[in-house]
Amino acid sequence: MAISNLEFPVGVVARSHSDSQHLAQALAENVAGALRTAIDSHGHATLVVSGGRSPIAFFKVLAQQDLPWAKVLVSLADERWVPVGHEDSNEALVREHLLQGPAAEARLLGLYHSASSLEEAAKLTEQTLDDLPAIDVLVLGMGADGHTASLFPNSPNLDDALSENCSRRCLPMLAPSVPHQRLTLTLPLLKAARLPLLSIEGEGKLRVLEQALQQRDHNAMPISAFLNAPLEIYWCP
Repeated sequence: MAISNLEFPVGVVARSHSDSQHLAQALAENVAGALRTAIDSHGHATLVVSGGRSPIAFFKVLAQQDLPWAKVLVSLADERWVPVGHEDSNEALVREHLLQGPAAEARLLGLYHSASSLEEAAKLTEQTLDDLPAIDVLVLGMGADGHTASLFPNSPNLDDALSENCSRRCLPMLAPSVPHQRLTLTLPLLKAARLPLLSIEGEGKLRVLEQALQQRDHNAMPISAFLNAPLEIYWCP
């Protein structure tokens, strides 16, 4: 299967790359260009990225891009509710692989808070997000179950998180994999990004994307809520 064989809504652009390194390079160059444009436009830029292992190659290439990094704010689309020093922390991943060299001058707005409960942590994160400007660039990933960020199928708060009218910017979520407790940005905040990007790899993920395009069932496949213009999709076999 090729990504060019899929039928996307008007305004959704799909780009195919030969391998993960070429994808990472192309994605990083596009993101860097958009961040420069944002800085030229309003003096600063906001980048929101996803965690997990998949973006590591992209992070490393992006960190090498020539940017006025001190004018860039980096935040996360979601977070595992574990301390920043934990091996599963998305913030720790960003610090290790993106905020290196010149990119270390960027400001990082983390989502994790120590609290008595996941709900309380989400409320503290909600307060933290008061400091998040409009998102210039959003880079999402997608799981084999059709989740994106920490918007997991059938999670208790999924309906609220995917509502166009959701008043919360962050909600607690439950993942089917360990660590189960997560924090995620909600649909209105994510969809407001000026440049939304989706990066996926492998034939399996392509089949999941095809299913999401056909079914359009947000509860079963949350990624389907984001498959509308404007969106740029990066894929490699």
